Amino acid sequence: MCFRFSILLTLLLISFAAAEDVSFIYNGFRSANLNLDGIAELTSNGLLKLTNKTMQQKGNAFYPHLVDFKNSTNGSVFSFSSTFVFAILPEYPTLSGHGIAFVIAPTKGLPGSLPSQYLGLFNESNNGNDTNHVVAVELDTIQSKEFGDINDNHVGIDINGLKSATSFPAGYYEDDSHDFKNLTLISGKQMQVWVEYHGLEKRMDVTLAPFKVPKPDTPLLSLSRDLSSIVNREMYVGFSSSTGSVLTSHYVLGWSFKVNGQAEELTLSQLPKLPRLGPKKKPKVLTIGLPLILVSLALAGVSGAAYLVRRKRKFADVVEDWELEYGPHRFKFKDLYIATKGFKDKELLGAGGFGRVYRGVLPSNKLEVAVKRVSHESRQGMREFVAEIVSIGRLRHRNLVQLLGYCRRKGELLLVYDYMPNGSLDKYLHDQPQVTLNWRQRFRVIKGVASGLFYLHGEWEQVVVHRDVKASNVLLDGELNGRLGDFGLARLYDHGTDPQTTHVVGTVGYLAPEHTRTGKATPSTDVFAFGAFLLEVACGRRPIEAKSPIEDVILVDWVYSCWSKGDIMEAKDPSLGSDYEAEEVELVLKLGLLCSHSEPEARPTMRQVLQFLEGDVPFPEMSSLSLTSSGLTFGHRQGFDDYVMSYSSSVCKGFSHCSVADSLLSGGR
Repeated sequence: MCFRFSILLTLLLISFAAAEDVSFIYNGFRSANLNLDGIAELTSNGLLKLTNKTMQQKGNAFYPHLVDFKNSTNGSVFSFSSTFVFAILPEYPTLSGHGIAFVIAPTKGLPGSLPSQYLGLFNESNNGNDTNHVVAVELDTIQSKEFGDINDNHVGIDINGLKSATSFPAGYYEDDSHDFKNLTLISGKQMQVWVEYHGLEKRMDVTLAPFKVPKPDTPLLSLSRDLSSIVNREMYVGFSSSTGSVLTSHYVLGWSFKVNGQAEELTLSQLPKLPRLGPKKKPKVLTIGLPLILVSLALAGVSGAAYLVRRKRKFADVVEDWELEYGPHRFKFKDLYIATKGFKDKELLGAGGFGRVYRGVLPSNKLEVAVKRVSHESRQGMREFVAEIVSIGRLRHRNLVQLLGYCRRKGELLLVYDYMPNGSLDKYLHDQPQVTLNWRQRFRVIKGVASGLFYLHGEWEQVVVHRDVKASNVLLDGELNGRLGDFGLARLYDHGTDPQTTHVVGTVGYLAPEHTRTGKATPSTDVFAFGAFLLEVACGRRPIEAKSPIEDVILVDWVYSCWSKGDIMEAKDPSLGSDYEAEEVELVLKLGLLCSHSEPEARPTMRQVLQFLEGDVPFPEMSSLSLTSSGLTFGHRQGFDDYVMSYSSSVCKGFSHCSVADSLLSGGR
């Protein structure tokens, strides 16, 4: 009996030890047994392809078996190490998707996770939750301000969320000189990563290096953290990746992992080859029949010469030497012409005072875009204007429409944006819309636009003044999220400096009175336009509406009159019915009045606007703002004369007959 018990105990100990020391290596994935989810796939030559050329998608790949990381539930995490080779191949040299993450998670497939900035790991509701029990090493190629990313090319260690516990710009330290060498994650080149957790020291090290460069002695970043409360006894290991609006392919070429020991080194010479970047080489023409081919080509060239000359003139771009530095942001007119099917009317999305917008599909990558054609003078100021357009193209925010680039041709400028499938917000508010947005959807759009404006004014490296905030420039994506677009009039200046005087541009009804006087566009003039936008969304009416041939209604005037009568809710859009949050509607109406203040100093900043909308700061009582020493009063029109006169030659026909009561805002509401 004792002998049998001894054998059984020995077998259990052997099994237990084997369970602890999990080890595997994949020098390519040709015959690998991995658990794939989303758009992840194994290619025929053995690449693990986490994402393909598809927008807003995610891909996961996990080792199919659970890995023991502890002896018991309350035990300490074993030491473990892993190394893998990856490559990120973007469609454009300077634009990319969102990156790759090495993941330790309690489940495989990460159900409920989102693509784009969430990397297929988390979603809006569970990001940062301690119950996630997820450890990840992110190779992040997009700067997401909401997660505190340091830049758009960094490595970070994430614990239960996408706000990294520690991060550092991508690169490595040379062993001899100890100099730091930068690496570009979206270069399309293979790179190797080493992830090591030291169980005794409770420290995780992450090291990055170019392909075939030996592992550097100095890690790129280290995190001293006991993972025992985060990592469960049994966990899955694998990779996650996602795409956004720019098409990108994420690859893993080889992977090695071991618990309680050093992961086996990959055999780099055996790893599969990446797909070629750029067009494939054409096969050599056979020598037999070559003279006949050359003669045929010559005849075809002669007969088509005139056609080619005409075609070249048709698609001629205006390209000057100084524009060469903006290559990645410069589109060819021919590509935009093909994308929009020759700018046919059936591809027309809309037209306004500043140009016509067309839907298009780029022939090179099948990306859906919106192309705006704007007339311009190509002499003075064009170089500075294009420089600003390219700078704006570097903006990254979930509530901004991505400006992808531009094209100059003869007397026009073409701006290329991400395509938003649900069009502009104004068609859901005015002229008896076929689809009416409920209050929940409207309030989400309002908060989204406010978040985007706050990013432009204060969170980016420069101050960006949009200069044309209005409902028709707020576009809705596939999930009806509001995105502020059309940066054709935007202006940039450095933080802490004063904006320069420019021509007065914008849309009647959204222009701040001081802008028409001074010509200076500031964040405060954007806030004024945002106030008009708030009232437009809540009331379902335009800032200025024709009531009769001799009278027009100014929306801010009308909303204030409702408030002064003690019933500001009378101004809300009747189409909302009874399905709305009264407190939210009232807040938006009052905040619209406050932002429409005639004195810029009395308007809130977009940071304060967001605090009001999110409920972080209570909105002041209206009665406390009237006729006080602070100047936040109604009843005097100083500063509004120029504002009123600005409409006389525009939309408000016969403005001298318009009723703009003395109660127009000159005090905070």
